Amino acid sequence: MGTTRKTITVTDQQNAWIKSRIASGDYTNDSEFVRDLLRKDQERAQKIANMQRLVTEGLESGYSELSVDEIWQQSRARVTAKL
Repeated sequence: MGTTRKTITVTDQQNAWIKSRIASGDYTNDSEFVRDLLRKDQERAQKIANMQRLVTEGLESGYSELSVDEIWQQSRARVTAKL
């Protein structure tokens, strides 16, 4: 995987925070800290996209003629089948 060099500007307060995270041993340098933030942001964006897809799928599926108890029973059966 290739790399690209970036220059970023942070406030003094943000810089102090980054330095404190490095001093605590959580990260070894500024770049490692920023890369970790980017990975976490990518994971968060993917989770949001998945949730949006599921909500859309649910809305588009229409109404059910099943009772709430029947829906729960089907859901439990699907979960049990996956285990």
